[in-house]
Amino acid sequence: MIAERYRLRHVLGSGSMGRVWAAYDEMLHRPVAVKEVLLAPGMPAGEADALRERTLREARAIAVLSHPNLVVLHDVVRQDGEPFVVMELVPSRSLNEVLREHGPLGVTAVAVVADAIAAALEAAHRGGVTHRDVKPGNVLVGEDGMVKLTDFGISRSVAEVTMTSSGIMLGSPAFMAPEAASGGVVTPAADLWGLGATLFAATEGRPPYDVDNDALATVNEVVHGEVPEPANAGELAPVIAALMVKDPRARMPLVEVRRQIRSLLPEPGTQAFPTAPVSAAKSIKVSLPRKPVIPPDAPLAADPGPLPFLVQQPPAEPPAPAWTPQPPRRGPLVRTLLVLVALLVFAGAGGAGFVLTRTVGGLALLPPAPPPAAKPPPSAAPVTQSPLVKRTVSAHQYNGGPGADFSVLVDPDWSEFVEPRQDDGSMPPSTVVHFVAPDGQHELMVQRFPQYYPGLGINAYVKHVQQSWPKGDYVPLQQDPDTTPSASGAAPEPARTVAYRTVERGVGSSTQHEQGRSHYVRLEPNAGDLWVIEVSMPTEQEQAVQDLFSKIWPSFAPA
Repeated sequence: MIAERYRLRHVLGSGSMGRVWAAYDEMLHRPVAVKEVLLAPGMPAGEADALRERTLREARAIAVLSHPNLVVLHDVVRQDGEPFVVMELVPSRSLNEVLREHGPLGVTAVAVVADAIAAALEAAHRGGVTHRDVKPGNVLVGEDGMVKLTDFGISRSVAEVTMTSSGIMLGSPAFMAPEAASGGVVTPAADLWGLGATLFAATEGRPPYDVDNDALATVNEVVHGEVPEPANAGELAPVIAALMVKDPRARMPLVEVRRQIRSLLPEPGTQAFPTAPVSAAKSIKVSLPRKPVIPPDAPLAADPGPLPFLVQQPPAEPPAPAWTPQPPRRGPLVRTLLVLVALLVFAGAGGAGFVLTRTVGGLALLPPAPPPAAKPPPSAAPVTQSPLVKRTVSAHQYNGGPGADFSVLVDPDWSEFVEPRQDDGSMPPSTVVHFVAPDGQHELMVQRFPQYYPGLGINAYVKHVQQSWPKGDYVPLQQDPDTTPSASGAAPEPARTVAYRTVERGVGSSTQHEQGRSHYVRLEPNAGDLWVIEVSMPTEQEQAVQDLFSKIWPSFAPA
C-alpha cells in the first residue's frame, strides 16, 4: 500500500530509471498506474534526498495539464521517503510496439497520431511545459483507438544528466531536436521536431536517424547530417518536412499541422490502427516477478522520457512563410566540442546525474518528508561554500534583445537554468536565471523585467511578492531604501534591499509538512528595466544567507 491509499498489484513495465505498477485507488475506487522512481546505484544519500524532492516538485508542476490526448497525472506521494507518481491507467500499446508488431502505418493512422499529439502538445505548451522527448515510445494507442502522449520524464529525471550551462537536455538521440543535441537554446519548438520525427518513424517503420545504434554518431548526424525524406508518407510528406526543419523558428506551428491533416482524418468511430492479437496485447515483459493478484493490464510505455523544462511563458509560435531546412554552419572547433559534450552527456546517462528544474514563486509543490529522528536538524548541518567566481549570463527572452546580459559572483558548483515568465496580470513578462546548489536548498535568482519603468515601481514588485503568499506565510524582515548608487548609474528610483521569510506548506496543516525559507533581495532599477537579485535558503541558515547575499549582490553588474 502506497501512502495508505494506492494498493500496488503488479508490474506493468520497467525501465532503467523507473517502474510502472498497476494499482488501485482505495479512496476513489478506481484503477490507476503508479510510477516508482528508481535511483541510480551508489548515489550519495544527500543527493538522492534532493533528487526525490525535485521529482515531486516537478510532477506537481505538470499536474495542472488536462487534455484528452494527455495521460492525466493524478497525484504525487511519498512512501518511506521515496517518490511515487500516480497517473491515469490507459489500456494501450505504445506506438513503438505497434510499429514493431505491424510495420509502417498507413496515412490515415499516421494522421490520427499527428492530430492527437499536436493537440496534446498545444495544451502542454499553453501550460508552459515542453515535453522534450516526443517519440513513438511515449505515444500510447488505446484499445479504443484513442491516442495519448505520456511520460513527461518524471521517473527518469533522477538519473539523467543535464548540461545546464549550455542548455543540453538528454532525450532519445534518434528523435532529439538538433538544437538540443548541439547544446543550443531549447524551446517548445523542439517538440515540433520530435513530432515530425515520430511521424517519420510511423510512415517508414524506422527512426529518421540511427547510426548503427551508436548514440554519439546518431547525435552528430542529427546536428550535421541532411534531414531525411520519408518515402511512404504520401500526403503527410510536406507536413513531416515542415516539422523537421533544423532552424527551430521555421518549423510549422502546431495549429497549421492540424489544419493541413484535417482532410486525412477518418470518420469518427473508425478504427484506424491494426488490431493486436489478444496474446500480444496482454504480453508484458518485466525485469522483476509480478505479483499474481489480477490478470495483467496492457502495458504502458516502459521507457520514460526526460524531464520537461517548466516555463511560465511558452514563446508564441512564429508564422513560418517558408519551411526550408537551414542547417547551421559550424567550424571544426564547434564540431569537436559537440562530440566532447555528447560524450559527457551520454556517458553520464547511466550514472548519478540528474535533470535539474525548479519552479519558484507561490506555494510549494512538495510537502518535504519529515527527517528521521536519528538525523540532526537542518541547522546542525554546516553550510559549505566554494570560492565565488564571476559568471556572465544572458537574461534575454527567446528572441534576444539588448540589455539582457549581466555578471555576478556565483558558487561554481551551482547549476544554472533560464525560466521565462509570463504576464500574470499584476507583473509584466520577465526572464529569471536560477543558480541552484547541488542539494537543492540554496538558490540565487536573478530576474529581469524589461521596460518595467515608467509604468511600475519597486513598491509594485514588493506588493506582488507579498500577495502571492497566503496570509501568515509571508513575514517581512527588512525593507530599506538604498542610497548606494545603482549598478547602472542613472536609475528612475533608488535601489532597495528587502528581506522576508516564507513558509512553504504541503498537503494538510501539520507542521511536519512545512518548510521555512529566508529571502534576501536587492531591487536594482536600470534605465527602464528592473533587476531582482535574490538569495534564499532554509530559515535555519538565515545568517548564512545574509552573509552570502552581502557578497553576491554588490558584484552584480548589468552589461
